[in-house]
Amino acid sequence: MGSFRIQGGRELHGELEPQGAKNEALQILCAVLLTDRPVTINNVPDIIDVNKLIALLEAMGVQVNKLGPSSYRFQADQVDIEFFQRPEFKKLGGGLRGSVMIVGPLLARYGRGYIPTPGGDKIGRRRLDTHFIGFQNLGATFTYDPTERFYKVEAKKLQGSYMLLDEPSVTGTANIVMAAVLAEGRTTIYNAACEPYLQQLCNMLVRMGARIEGIGSNLLTIDGVDALNGTEHTMLPDMIEIGSFIGMAAMTRSELLIKNTGYDHLGMIPDVFRRLGIAVERKGDDIRVPKQESYNVRSFIDGSIPTISDHPWPGFTPDLLSIVLVVATQAKGSVLVHQKMFESRLFFVDKLIDMGAQIILCDPHRATVIGQDFQQPLRGISMTSPDIRAGVSLLIAALSAEGESTIHNIEQIDRGYQRIDARLRALGASIERV
Repeated sequence: MGSFRIQGGRELHGELEPQGAKNEALQILCAVLLTDRPVTINNVPDIIDVNKLIALLEAMGVQVNKLGPSSYRFQADQVDIEFFQRPEFKKLGGGLRGSVMIVGPLLARYGRGYIPTPGGDKIGRRRLDTHFIGFQNLGATFTYDPTERFYKVEAKKLQGSYMLLDEPSVTGTANIVMAAVLAEGRTTIYNAACEPYLQQLCNMLVRMGARIEGIGSNLLTIDGVDALNGTEHTMLPDMIEIGSFIGMAAMTRSELLIKNTGYDHLGMIPDVFRRLGIAVERKGDDIRVPKQESYNVRSFIDGSIPTISDHPWPGFTPDLLSIVLVVATQAKGSVLVHQKMFESRLFFVDKLIDMGAQIILCDPHRATVIGQDFQQPLRGISMTSPDIRAGVSLLIAALSAEGESTIHNIEQIDRGYQRIDARLRALGASIERV
């Protein structure tokens, strides 16, 4: 298990460019299974979760050719469908959360899709009901083996139908869309997720020959086609990494320039950080965060403590609430952070409290942060990363803290952030991989 050793309190300076979007990559890579034609994908992030999924595709029989540092060509013309019954698949498929999205394409193209209980962050229950109810609505038969913890869906022919999703699950919507594009007839999906990454997937499928209407809304209409062609696709910059860099600049009282952000796809992210008092300046498609000695939280109109909470898109993404919470510890003012989706995602605040932050964990979903306005800097400690987003939040805290910090289990951070230590050193951070 690797660790980061960090000497905090250093001002950062310079510019950096966000990696390709992790959450988009997991969807787009699974979509290559929908065609036997070549699919070229650009701006692929070099992170553990994405590399694991590429290795899984290769083990299935997908031809994988690396064209450059972040470009790949895939061709799924020799998929070994019997591979999914072997122990190797259960090991590879269970190693990451995103592997669940291979099920929709496999079901659509081969009439059966299998997946072991997927891994991922330890942030509470993350049910898969939306995925499999959607497949059943398309006519598939679903079975679950609790002993082997193995999911199976099978169908001779998928048939389009109307469905109202019980939640606007991003991965659930993506999985159902990928199954429906090759189903017979029309599928209507209401309460669909409409995140930019889902829009990217739908637009890619349309270029491949799919017929999808309502992209960008919560009502998708899909008319099935017989087959899809190949295409070329370039992924968006990672909005979670962009938000992380904004928070990092504020906490270290540094000036940073974030290049090529895909600003028009960031939704509420810049404004939420502005509500914390952070200057987020748009420069074309770049973001400049100037050096600030202090940032003041904006109260609500009636003067009450503001609440920052997560919502389905176009609301604020839950993946950045951990960053917001850390940044609020040194703001001037107080904030209530309300994490609605995952009941374990705020439990990392005990490490921040050990560092000197003033936080009241109200319940598993809410935490009140009393900002210190840098009057009481955080202090370095030894801690362990529980998940990707908490891990990078602790990293930001360590960069701003006085003294030395050690973060263990950094494989969690590496799952979502590409060579983060080298990129931070280029900005002047003192960070060493141990």
